[in-house]
Amino acid sequence: MRRTSSCLALASLGFAVAAQPSQALADAGGVGFWLPGIFGSLAAAPTVPGWAYATIYLHLQANAGATQNFVTSSGARGSVVTGLNAHGDALALGITYTSPTPVLGGQAAFTVLTAPGNVGLGIDATLTGPRGNAISGTATDNRTTLSDVYYQGTLKWNQGVNNEMVYITGNIPSGTYDPNRLANLNLGFVAWDVGAGYTYFDPKTGHEFSVVGGFTYSLPNPFLQYQNGIDFHVDWAASQFVSKNVQIGLAGYLYQQITDDSGPGAKLGGFRGRAIGIGPQIGFIIPLSEGYQGYLNLRGYKDLEVENRASTWSTWVTFAVSAAPPEPATKPTLRK
Repeated sequence: MRRTSSCLALASLGFAVAAQPSQALADAGGVGFWLPGIFGSLAAAPTVPGWAYATIYLHLQANAGATQNFVTSSGARGSVVTGLNAHGDALALGITYTSPTPVLGGQAAFTVLTAPGNVGLGIDATLTGPRGNAISGTATDNRTTLSDVYYQGTLKWNQGVNNEMVYITGNIPSGTYDPNRLANLNLGFVAWDVGAGYTYFDPKTGHEFSVVGGFTYSLPNPFLQYQNGIDFHVDWAASQFVSKNVQIGLAGYLYQQITDDSGPGAKLGGFRGRAIGIGPQIGFIIPLSEGYQGYLNLRGYKDLEVENRASTWSTWVTFAVSAAPPEPATKPTLRK
């Protein structure tokens, strides 16, 4: 069962792209750097040192009724819209290097990731501009573009079945943000997320549970004169290995904004968001060439409760390739 831990933790590489398709919903006010699914099973478990590669496909669908308001760009700073629906499809490409040299007694790794994708958005009802002028009707936008570049550093420790982790992540703007468009895959602002996690994994029984919590701080969006408040989020996952190479379970999240949105463009006030969701997952370890293995993970999330955010459901498909852990040494048989 030790073969599983090194590869399953690569599912966490998908965290960065999660923030991007949600940006199609609105450029601020209800959308931030974090989105459900950023961390999954075995998130805190150390991996095999060396290079690893991951491809993550993410589909997100979101909608909000005509009574819910959001702030968008669409050529005006801090425009208010009422009611929207959106979708996002992104293909994230990531690379991770895990150091073989211990750092503070733990294992250090660094990830870089970016994603091309398509986002589409539709708005119903009313748009209110900075001067209070209101226009009723509908507006749509669809765009294929490139996300920001995302980076993440982690430090992980292992003590038997217990694993701990600290992390920091952020984004580098790709320059594709367009304040005159409703649909953007680029954030339009810089943000950082820091946090810690824990994984319980018993290879003998196949039981696994992971939880990761973090805080997000965002700089102002200069195009909208809008700054998101500080977010607190928790991702969790529980799974059972039904065989050496197959894992099934559940995953979920809690998101709570803890400080108000601010800036001249924050026309909706504090607008603190909240979301709770859950969904199934399944994973497969796939032997590749000698010394390498693949990991395929499928999971989905559905919002159970939302406040000041669009209601979403999302689908994740992750395929990662990494060095396989060495086979356990076998004791020689003594002849009598």
